[in-house]
Amino acid sequence: MNDRPTDSSEFDSLFPSPGFTRRSFLASSLATGFALATQPVCAQSVIQTPVTGLEAGETQIPVGGETIPAYYATPIKGKHAVILVIQEIFGVHEHIKDVCRRLAHAGYFAVAPELFVRQGDVSKLSDIASVRAVSAKVPDAQVMQDLDAAVSWAAQHARANTDKLGITGFCWGGRITWLYAAHNPKLDAGVAWYGRLVGEATPTTPMHPIDVTDRIQAPVLGLYGGADQGIPVDTVERMRAGLRAFVKPGEIVVYPDAPHAFNADYRPTYRKEVAEDAWKKMLAWFKKNGVA
Repeated sequence: MNDRPTDSSEFDSLFPSPGFTRRSFLASSLATGFALATQPVCAQSVIQTPVTGLEAGETQIPVGGETIPAYYATPIKGKHAVILVIQEIFGVHEHIKDVCRRLAHAGYFAVAPELFVRQGDVSKLSDIASVRAVSAKVPDAQVMQDLDAAVSWAAQHARANTDKLGITGFCWGGRITWLYAAHNPKLDAGVAWYGRLVGEATPTTPMHPIDVTDRIQAPVLGLYGGADQGIPVDTVERMRAGLRAFVKPGEIVVYPDAPHAFNADYRPTYRKEVAEDAWKKMLAWFKKNGVA
């Protein structure tokens, strides 16, 4: 681990307690297949990574007297660096599970907690407006707490080495990746895939990545598309400038012709060559920064 301050209270104070009701619940399983709102799935391009040589499946992660479902994958032998995998807005569906398996085959212990479970099951929703209505209710503070709980859960697993800790996330999860790099001083590295960088401050999302460039403590690689209609390139450049202003060892790569969600192989936005190049860059970034 890098030698960084361990007190994150200043940052945490900007994210008030989530305040959800402490009811008892148990989400017994994750989404099967893909979220309805992503249909139709482009079956011809869906990557299906086998579980051969892996320990993989669903689990439950304790969080403050409750549990949240998660998917994890790890090689069946040895002890491995941990990667938190952060879902898109559509939850932990088959694509995110497959990302975990791909990372496991690359030698990592990958875990993807379902971060919307208290606010709703987006896998059953058929339109994007309803999905966004659920995600808008998810407090950043709750997400940070759940990710910390996922790290604590992994620390108890025989195959996980949380002394080497990384995070990667896609779209909604890309934004969370930047925020977690400012939240957890024990994080070694992050890779944010086309995560939103700016936005309006709300009770659930009081800050955005552009607001925390001075607090990011781990090197983060940002992967963005120059043709992304939802994330203007000028906001990407603002983030790049913010990182440089605070001498952060981060890097942002922009693929000029790539749209949003260019790694989502089950959607029409998938760009095979770009996705494969970005994946290689991610693995190299983790290795370069000690998450290996």
